[in-house]
Amino acid sequence: MAILKRGLAGEPVKILQAKLGVVADGQFGPATEEALKAYQKAHGLSVDGIAGPDTFLALELPELILLTVGSKGDAVKKLQEALNIAADGKFGEGTAKAVRAFQEQNGLDADGMAGPVTLAKIPAFAGVVTVEAVTKSQSGPETVAPGATPAAAEIAAAPKKSIWQTITSFFS
Repeated sequence: MAILKRGLAGEPVKILQAKLGVVADGQFGPATEEALKAYQKAHGLSVDGIAGPDTFLALELPELILLTVGSKGDAVKKLQEALNIAADGKFGEGTAKAVRAFQEQNGLDADGMAGPVTLAKIPAFAGVVTVEAVTKSQSGPETVAPGATPAAAEIAAAPKKSIWQTITSFFS
């Protein structure tokens, strides 16, 4: 399940911190947790200090939405409704199967997880998950400068990965 909570570190944490207006050091510590709880309380969300899909939607951070088995909430329910399956707001194996089928039908990597690339193809998420959000959801080599070495050009041509792959734990 793609959530952010105390003890995690990485690019998604930096993005969350910047949106919350706290020091964006990429490490989810007490200051980030308190700022997140204050935001959740002020916006009628579950006040748990954990950022998940519904919090990302409320914060207008669609690039951080990654719905997987175990995800819960309104974003999952919206996805289920769009896929015409039972909409209970709980992402289980049935939802993963429906997502894989949707991905296969739309020429996407059929991994059964609904991140920005998949959600951008679903009309119910139009206007929320944009091309810009998809671009922000990926990390990897940047464009190569003119006159760069062949090695730099090869690195720049490498496929981008989900920013969720930068997540680590900074507590032992």
